[in-house]
Amino acid sequence: MLRILASARQAGLGLGEIARQANLTRPTTHRILGTLVSEGVVEQSMRTRRYAVGEQVPLLALGRPAASPLLTVALPHLTAVVQEIGDTGFLTLRAGTDTVCLARRFGSYPIQVLALDVGDRRPLGVSSAGFVFLATLGVQEARGIVMENRRRFLAYRISEVEAFASIAEARKVGYALRDRGLVPGTRAVSVAISSRGEAFAALTVAAIARRLPQSRVPAVVARLRAHANQIEAALDMPRPSRSRR
Repeated sequence: MLRILASARQAGLGLGEIARQANLTRPTTHRILGTLVSEGVVEQSMRTRRYAVGEQVPLLALGRPAASPLLTVALPHLTAVVQEIGDTGFLTLRAGTDTVCLARRFGSYPIQVLALDVGDRRPLGVSSAGFVFLATLGVQEARGIVMENRRRFLAYRISEVEAFASIAEARKVGYALRDRGLVPGTRAVSVAISSRGEAFAALTVAAIARRLPQSRVPAVVARLRAHANQIEAALDMPRPSRSRR
């Protein structure tokens, strides 16, 4: 179906034509398209009702970062921030109710944290990046996503109660801290890259716990936020408020 839509380029296709080319019934085609739209890989024009490949697809073509404006802009900043801080850095994208790791860079400290590989997905609500994404949403919307994902939390040693507490703290302070990282003995801190107050990507630094004590967190957050602000400016996106109550 994505190949069919790609062939139509920006003009897109109507439901009936997509069903015909895919050799599927209209209800089945509509259901699949609904799922693809909810994941952000297909978009539907409100004016024409036609479907087209979404802007997120180039971001998921991880082997070709030049195809993505976000990666083109953000990778130099990700590299710079790990050089400044010395620990592992990640660029993460929100994809529906998940996060996707778009890029990883290593710092100079001898022990680096391999919490994620490029392309790894995690449910929103288990990582510092997930917390900061949810913190930019309204309370009820964030709660709904956590409750939808809670069955998946067990594998990450976190409960929905802990997730709610972390999201509330991130909403209060403007960044997210995971005291117990996805890798035992590590910590991670994330700041948002946002558009109109809602985070769509995040910059994260992960380190072994003794490298990221509470006393060091403000300095790390300041460097992450400085680079996130520059990424937003380069992408010509308005900066978010510090918190959304």
